[in-house]
Amino acid sequence: MIGFVPLRPQPQAWLYRSVLCPFAERYCEYLVESGYAASTVNRYVKCIAHFAYWLTRHRIEVARVNNRLARSFVNGHLPQCACPDPIPRGRTDVSAALQHLLVVLGVRAVPRFLWAEPDSVQQEVCCFTEYLSDVCGLAECTCYQRGRIIRDFLRRHFGRRRVDIAQLTILDIHRFVTRYPDGCKAGTAHVAGVTLRSYLRFRRMQYNDEVDELIAAVPNVAGWRLAALPEALSEAEIEQFLSSFEHLTASSLRDYAMVRCLADLGLRAAEVVRIQLDDLNWREGTLQIRRTKSRRAYVIPLPEPTARAIADYIRLARSSTSTSRAVFVRHHAPADVPLGTGRVHQAVHDAYVRCGLTEHSGTHLLRHSVAGRLLRSGSSLKEIADVLRHQSIDTTAIYAKIDLRSLEAVALPWPGSRS
Repeated sequence: MIGFVPLRPQPQAWLYRSVLCPFAERYCEYLVESGYAASTVNRYVKCIAHFAYWLTRHRIEVARVNNRLARSFVNGHLPQCACPDPIPRGRTDVSAALQHLLVVLGVRAVPRFLWAEPDSVQQEVCCFTEYLSDVCGLAECTCYQRGRIIRDFLRRHFGRRRVDIAQLTILDIHRFVTRYPDGCKAGTAHVAGVTLRSYLRFRRMQYNDEVDELIAAVPNVAGWRLAALPEALSEAEIEQFLSSFEHLTASSLRDYAMVRCLADLGLRAAEVVRIQLDDLNWREGTLQIRRTKSRRAYVIPLPEPTARAIADYIRLARSSTSTSRAVFVRHHAPADVPLGTGRVHQAVHDAYVRCGLTEHSGTHLLRHSVAGRLLRSGSSLKEIADVLRHQSIDTTAIYAKIDLRSLEAVALPWPGSRS
């Protein structure tokens, strides 16, 4: 396989005479299997040859290769690199090549939002997000959101110093929640407060820190659950939104199928990307949702337009050689990998822009629109709760505020007006 990557004698010698030589063949195979073009594989291998030369010069063993060392090479060596030409020195290509190398070496990946952070912050945030996932059972997107908030908190108060909770004061806690981020809405401040309480409880559980006073100091952000009206698209806007998708490429067919799941079934973005081929029952016309927000499994009817969109994508766009059981996968390198929720959000955002609905944003708007459509058709709140898979009817009660037809029947005349 290494013959697939023609290298000049000098970079080839650097690679074969280094501690990375035993992994060179597997590295090339990994890139090819992931769907990278030959030119990209060649470029990344040259980057690894450069890294191998640097390891040899500094007598660094392969066991010491980790995220910190890769970051040191990119941020410390590349800006002042004086290694013999020809070698790539672009930060983007070298960083990408090293991330793939860490995967081949079996090094635990660090989330991208932590790449520029010091080791103390990286380790602390990774331990916290693992706690949220393994102990608290939170969804991946929630762990990601809370990890970013705690990263900002630790960066603000400790910088590159060791994390020492004993140095925090009540004023530090109060300022962070009320000012994160500057000019934020009450909902964002509320999430910051919940996250900070969760992190302090994690410190108490894992390290037995004395944090009771700090937990009590986290301010409660005022908020009223039914204060706002849920936004929803009209029937005409939904039709305009769905019509904005072209059906010419594999990606457009995939994005259209995902959006139909959002707009027809009211699924969450995380539920869409987790749909497996085995969850589709074509004979009975049902779809099984296994991993929902409530950690329960549901079997729901699969409407004909949604089923047709998914079937068209699987038959016409999804690779027949794919080994992934996920329905929605990447089509570009790294190929055949299940999509993340970011791709769903991007597909929805692009559709809003194409059809001129730029004042709207987010995938949850389509879920609200499903509830609005059911209300207009005369469905009860209990029926809507069943479709949206709410555990409590109180969660669905907010949609009663947009049922104008029912509200008109019980509205009283305005005082002083003619009835």
